[in-house]
Amino acid sequence: MASLKEIKGRISSVKSTLKITSAMKMVASARLHKAQSAIEGMLPYEKSLQSILQAVIPSGSGEVFLPYSPKTEENCSGRVAVVAVASNSSLCGAFNNNVIKEARKCISDLEADGMSVDVYPVGKKMVDAMRRDGHSCTSDLSHLVADARYETAADLAQSLTQAYVGGKYDKVLLVYNHFVSTSTQKPVTDVYLPMTAPVGADAEHFILEPSADGLLRDLLPNLLKLKVFTVLLDSVASEHSARTVAMQTATDNGERILSDLTLEYNKGRQQKITSEILDLVGGAQQ
Repeated sequence: MASLKEIKGRISSVKSTLKITSAMKMVASARLHKAQSAIEGMLPYEKSLQSILQAVIPSGSGEVFLPYSPKTEENCSGRVAVVAVASNSSLCGAFNNNVIKEARKCISDLEADGMSVDVYPVGKKMVDAMRRDGHSCTSDLSHLVADARYETAADLAQSLTQAYVGGKYDKVLLVYNHFVSTSTQKPVTDVYLPMTAPVGADAEHFILEPSADGLLRDLLPNLLKLKVFTVLLDSVASEHSARTVAMQTATDNGERILSDLTLEYNKGRQQKITSEILDLVGGAQQ
């Protein structure tokens, strides 16, 4: 059994840790509220653009390929770009492990199909994981999650689009954690390019000026930029959500440990006092 001094030291250590986890939970919760508001405000806008896109595509059935269409056998490069998004820091539960696992699976499947893969790692945890795996990585894009801005997201989107249109890549994929709820984040893989849109009978009707083709040329680049920005916001919201839950769990566990240690300390102290009283009584009887 540990001495009272050791137990008291552990109690002091747990109390110090609880102050840290409680503070981190409050900070993560505040950031989550801001990030959640941003992504919830962005998703309806993206869906509206998708609706407009659906309306300006020529009528037909099934799937219509847009100007950034799939490569043909004649102009295939055999290379794929994978934009994988994680976080810059840890202490967020399984957030990073899950998305890194998803990225590894995606890359493994592509390589099994004979494709060469260039990884665009976003977030220091993803950068470290991909470099440890020996994958070819572009420059570090950790700043994109450190401060998610539309301007920087648009720059990445334009770079990816130019590389695809220029024939460098046959496909561009996005791997990230999707924010489902405060307690749930789902790692997903989306096809960014080639871009396709479903065409159905329920497409909204718009008055188009000057023409559908003109709107399509203007709308697509903006939609692609918005997609990257939305993915970044989605991942950031998922990160803060995971960290809030992780710090709440750590705080709850710490409080249980503190309660157990306090009970153990009180029992030990009571036993020591009882033993000292018995010694005094025995000495008096002698």
